[in-house]
Amino acid sequence: MITVTDSAKQELKAILAARSDGSADALRLGFSASGQFGLGLDQEKEGDQIVAHEGGNVLFVGSELTEALNGATIDCEETTDERRLTISKA
Repeated sequence: MITVTDSAKQELKAILAARSDGSADALRLGFSASGQFGLGLDQEKEGDQIVAHEGGNVLFVGSELTEALNGATIDCEETTDERRLTISKA
């Protein structure tokens, strides 16, 4: 299971609100074309780990990533220039 901190959930909710056109249920963690982790709008799929915040879904993680990232934590890091999501595995 992947742990998502409260600050990361708040950031995911803000990203979802900024990007959503009403056709998606939440963001999905996946791989971009360059092989990096990325977020995209998507619908819930069978087997997803669902992360909810303040009464709504904010993130879906497919079973293939849930297994690979088992024990990882998604957090939000603030720098002087931006806020960004981080994934760390102990």
